[in-house]
Amino acid sequence: MFKAEDVLYAALLVFQRYCLQYFLGSFLETRMKSRWVGLYVAGLYVALRTAVVWCFPPGYEDYRVAAGTLALSLCILSALAVCFYQALRPVTVFLVVSFQLVMNISAYMAVILVGKPGNKLPDVWNWCVRKRIITSEKSLALAVWVGTVFVLVLQHLMIALLLHFSLRKMVHSFQEKNYAMNQTELLFILTPSAVGMMICMLLRIIMITVEDGVPKMLYDRYPVLVVIIPAILLLSLLSILYGVKLFQDMIYWNKEKSGRIVLENQISSLQEHMEEMERIYSGIRGMKHDMKNTLAVIQRLSTGEGNGELQEYLSELNKGLEKLRVRFRTGNTVVDTLLNMKYHEAVRDMPDLRMDTDKMLLPQKIAIHSYDVGVILGNEIDNAIEACRKLKVKEPEAIVYIRISSLQKGNLLILNVENSFDGQLVQRRQEEFPVTDKADRENHGIGLANIKSTAEKYQGTMDFKVKGRVFILSVMMKNEKEEK
Repeated sequence: MFKAEDVLYAALLVFQRYCLQYFLGSFLETRMKSRWVGLYVAGLYVALRTAVVWCFPPGYEDYRVAAGTLALSLCILSALAVCFYQALRPVTVFLVVSFQLVMNISAYMAVILVGKPGNKLPDVWNWCVRKRIITSEKSLALAVWVGTVFVLVLQHLMIALLLHFSLRKMVHSFQEKNYAMNQTELLFILTPSAVGMMICMLLRIIMITVEDGVPKMLYDRYPVLVVIIPAILLLSLLSILYGVKLFQDMIYWNKEKSGRIVLENQISSLQEHMEEMERIYSGIRGMKHDMKNTLAVIQRLSTGEGNGELQEYLSELNKGLEKLRVRFRTGNTVVDTLLNMKYHEAVRDMPDLRMDTDKMLLPQKIAIHSYDVGVILGNEIDNAIEACRKLKVKEPEAIVYIRISSLQKGNLLILNVENSFDGQLVQRRQEEFPVTDKADRENHGIGLANIKSTAEKYQGTMDFKVKGRVFILSVMMKNEKEEK
């Protein structure tokens, strides 16, 4: 029996190591790229957990044993996180406390729900002896061994299943794993785990009492606790799982709010620049209307001896025309506004930037709202300009360009933006969009999220790919009225 218990305990330690590596690895980047990092974590975890058992042998009457064991376990988890993962983040506190708590809850529930019925096995064996089902001491010893091993296997299996499914649920619920939570948010998500930890500590102290030198379980004296205690533990576990889900929903709500603010600012900016473009177009039409009179003045001045005055007049005329010069004309006011505005903003820092829009052709009868086209192109061009600017800082002699094109296939409109960049793109497996290198990481991905949500309004989608040092972002939408 002793050997079987040791084997099961060792197997449970190895499984806990796997769960720990899965749990921490889903949130934190590893410090080492070696494929042996998992083996290192496994060996250290098993060794340190075994050392805890040696340092704190069973001592049911002393609460300091429970406190010391808990403190050492938390220190082990923290040390492993810091040594093998980039764990200097607030979320690490939540990960360590939650992992330890889920282990404790799993162990207590398994002991009560499986161990309590297992205590009835001696009565079963006595009944079998009385009924002469078991007729020899050897058969009785075998039955005792099989029954004890069976109970231990069920206990360890229940611990493993509760641990695995609880951690898996947290990992899947907590989608924004790189979210930089502040102190208040950390307290919000950590409080259920901390309360559950205190409940487990309290149970550890009061569950086992010693009478005449013999340890007894509290629920032997109060049988109703067999139901109440697992219910309390289950509610504590659910509070953690649904607390993570609620926290994730809060992140989504905050991001949606931030995205709406950005979108409103973009629309407001578009409106202002559209008015400016209309003024420029009106000026151009006015100059065309007055061109005949202008030519008449030039002809009159050229016949006299006022060549100096003619040169001055033509110079002022050229200045006026330069102010009314529109570099990009697609026939769509919003697109023209964006292209001209973004280009003139970009060439202040990158005079050699090339922006090609020769293949940017929008259908005459476009059902997609102009503002939605503006949101998509505006965010695409912003990202492209930022990538070009980053490349230019690293390589001042590099050629920077942006190519914008569109394609109509049946009722599908495809918008493509290609741009040069430094070739370094980081995308974590749990993230939908590439990782930003900006200081404001909390709001990263808002531009791409706005593009995706806008495309989805027209039953469309967004995709991106990399070809060497060229980043290609494509948006496909149905050229149909938006479905409400």
